[in-house]
Amino acid sequence: MARKSTQSISQGSLASFILLTPGPFQAQPFLVAGTAGQDRAAARSGTNPLTLGQTCPGRCARRSRGLSTHGGAPLLQMGYANPEQVGGGLLSRLYSRAFIVADPQRSKRLVFVSADIGMVSQRLRLEVLQQLRSKYGGLYGQDNVILSGTHTHSGPGGYFQYTLFWITSKGLIRPALSSIVNGIVKSIDIAHENMKRGRLFINRGTVENSQINRSPFSYLKNPESERNRYSSNTDKEMVVLKMVDEDGHELGLISWFAVHPVSMNNSNHLVNSDNVGYASYLFEQEKNKGMLPGEGSFVAAFASSNLGDVSSNTRGPFCASTGESCDNPQSSCPVGGAAMCMAQGPGKDMFESTRIIGQNLYLKAKELYEEASQEVTGPLSSAHQWVNMSDVSVELNATHRVKTCKPALGHSFAAGTIDGVGAFNFTQGSVEGDPFWDQIRDQLLGEPSNETKACHKPKPILFSTGEMTWPHPWHPDIVDVQIAAIGSLAILAVPGEFTTMSGRRLREAVKSEFDSHGTRGMNVVIAGLCNVYTHYITTYEEYQVQRYEAASTIYGPHTLSAYIQLYRGLAKAINATEELPRGPEPPLFNVTTLTLLPALGVESAPANKNFGDVLEEVRQEYREVRGEVAKVTFVGGNPRNSAENATEHNFLTVEKYSSISSSWRAVLNDASWDTRFYWSKGSRGQSNVTIEWHIPAGAEPGVYRLRYFGHYKKRLLLLGTVTVPFEGSSSAFHVAAP
Repeated sequence: MARKSTQSISQGSLASFILLTPGPFQAQPFLVAGTAGQDRAAARSGTNPLTLGQTCPGRCARRSRGLSTHGGAPLLQMGYANPEQVGGGLLSRLYSRAFIVADPQRSKRLVFVSADIGMVSQRLRLEVLQQLRSKYGGLYGQDNVILSGTHTHSGPGGYFQYTLFWITSKGLIRPALSSIVNGIVKSIDIAHENMKRGRLFINRGTVENSQINRSPFSYLKNPESERNRYSSNTDKEMVVLKMVDEDGHELGLISWFAVHPVSMNNSNHLVNSDNVGYASYLFEQEKNKGMLPGEGSFVAAFASSNLGDVSSNTRGPFCASTGESCDNPQSSCPVGGAAMCMAQGPGKDMFESTRIIGQNLYLKAKELYEEASQEVTGPLSSAHQWVNMSDVSVELNATHRVKTCKPALGHSFAAGTIDGVGAFNFTQGSVEGDPFWDQIRDQLLGEPSNETKACHKPKPILFSTGEMTWPHPWHPDIVDVQIAAIGSLAILAVPGEFTTMSGRRLREAVKSEFDSHGTRGMNVVIAGLCNVYTHYITTYEEYQVQRYEAASTIYGPHTLSAYIQLYRGLAKAINATEELPRGPEPPLFNVTTLTLLPALGVESAPANKNFGDVLEEVRQEYREVRGEVAKVTFVGGNPRNSAENATEHNFLTVEKYSSISSSWRAVLNDASWDTRFYWSKGSRGQSNVTIEWHIPAGAEPGVYRLRYFGHYKKRLLLLGTVTVPFEGSSSAFHVAAP
């Protein structure tokens, strides 16, 4: 970066967006998008003078919240592609954390966004860039904006323009897409408005007991000499970028670490940000003391990295049918086959596993943050290119050239992983097709061309998505590749899930490229799931085994080599030794909404009841011990109504009574880890809401109540339908010492 006096930082701005849907085969609430208000702390943005853009001075703007829902068939969550995994409530808010780094002397800026979603889609990125262009002109564009998904598997689907992803999310759902776009743009807005001079520091360290390689048999196919250079078959290193203003006041951090946020398994129906989101929650709660989640000026982003083959289910895979290990090349069980082989987390259930892994990440990040002393200085630069990944010519050596392929998915794609198994009789490690499924494919979707079959060998093709174009292409051809350099830190924004060894090779190649141009000692990090989603990227050797990750490497066996070549080109461009062509722009398909989810109808309350009335009351007293749960059930309304009619909206609060002021004060909200919000749809337009407070050990004794805030849709004779707000409250109850 430039000198300290010329640096500015905008600490990560937070805006929230959330999806709520009901249980299987019920009408569901849909997605939340937020815009920050002015009364509570919200977004985080980061720039460093470099200029650090601060969220807001003092008591910051509130992280925006909103929730929209769709009635009708269930809305699937994005990640596991499990048709039975539809949302039924809320465990934690989904946030966009935006950071802006600016070099005022050279008029350079960089935006980095870590969003609590499964991945960034091309449609999402293009719409975000459109909004930024209309607001800021050429200040923020494809070259200097990085959008990265945390890869939670408990967030919304429906925000993709490519046909394959419509299958698992019931189409392109405009409210979902708009919620995420608006939440991300709002977080960038807050960052932009709160720039201040500051400093950046980097630190790195090892995280233990938080990950395993879920495809160790693939990893072992990499050359032994290469594997011997590393102590583990996963990358255990966490990199932390610390942000402070020029007076040393804390602004925020970005942490990069390779782990799948799959502590919440595919039986979960509560929207949440999984283990990395819990780590952010812990860090932000510590730094924003006395404030509710979603408030305060400190922002902590736990961003994704090369997590392709890295699971957070640290106990490994076991057969649900027999309890024995299924850590074998096919991840298959003697009874029940691959469908019975599931990995288990360190906790007794998925909630405890999320807490354990998230706390591990938080504690290591806190240690690295507090000890960070290596300052990041030097110029700010970025390089971006659009590439047709279906047709990249790769120079492997002086005499041998290869090419990438049109997109295709292999048979083992349908097998899933030990974190979320597939269906039918598909298994991982399939290098031969199945005549039964191949015949069905040929009849329904068409047979892959001989050229595509030959290009992808030894992958047996299940879906030749690059040759499927109805009603729109099934996979992207045009892909973003991007590097941003903040002084001695190079961020590689990659469009998918790199495996452990793939990430190592990419980082090493880019570092070598920087070294060759005299820029030595670069800290090279991979930011995963950025800008457009292209599934997985394995090494050539791992590809030969055709486990799930290799079957999902859609551009063929030389995909990694192509990316290494492209990112080396970006590094050359940053070092100003090579002019970089802009590349072919990606399409923005003329489709705004295409969904199988029915519209939401008029709602009603049971006879002799009103919306917000209590159906099942709390007890009069609870003990302040782990395991105690205060619970109340209300006559509810569909949460979509709240999302569409109340931008600043909490679905619930836990309030404590003060005898001194004779008033109630909110001490927890719907983003708090210890609260849970369940929505269930009944018949005749009726639904219930249950609110739980899982009382933690150490909770302050006193008098409490649980409150619910909602909206319902009502029909008026001449005016059609209107949306009516309502509230509900439990009776007061005591929390007593044990």
